[in-house]
Amino acid sequence: MAISFRRANGADAAEVATVYIASRRGAAAYLPTVGTDAEIRAFVIHQMVPERETWVAEDAGRIVAVLTLHDNDLDQFYVAPAEQRRGVGDVMLAHAKRLRPAGLQLWAFQRNAPARRFYETRGFVAKKFTDGATNMEREADVLYEWKP
Repeated sequence: MAISFRRANGADAAEVATVYIASRRGAAAYLPTVGTDAEIRAFVIHQMVPERETWVAEDAGRIVAVLTLHDNDLDQFYVAPAEQRRGVGDVMLAHAKRLRPAGLQLWAFQRNAPARRFYETRGFVAKKFTDGATNMEREADVLYEWKP
């Protein structure tokens, strides 16, 4: 596996949307879907990729993971379902840490035990738990923080 990283561009947006939708569904099937696939795809193509600091991980020319940073927030982070548990998430998260050496924070859903284990074993510490009243899914979540 030879993973490379680069900023996403408009030509990547459709493939980024495909990874985003498939990964979110695979990781959190219990969540209510906020928006149709077409609405989510439009958000990724017209807002996320062009307006936010969106990075892709590629393996053999295919986008296998995507992350979006905003200041010190790791806002979106998804690995294509077929690429999970192969180390892609590890190298992508390490890339994010290099981009934000002063620290990162992120939100995860409390019920997403695999994601929570992933972040906790990589140095993220739970800082705040909420009932989800302020997120779109209305799902209990947890704020994590990583400091070097």
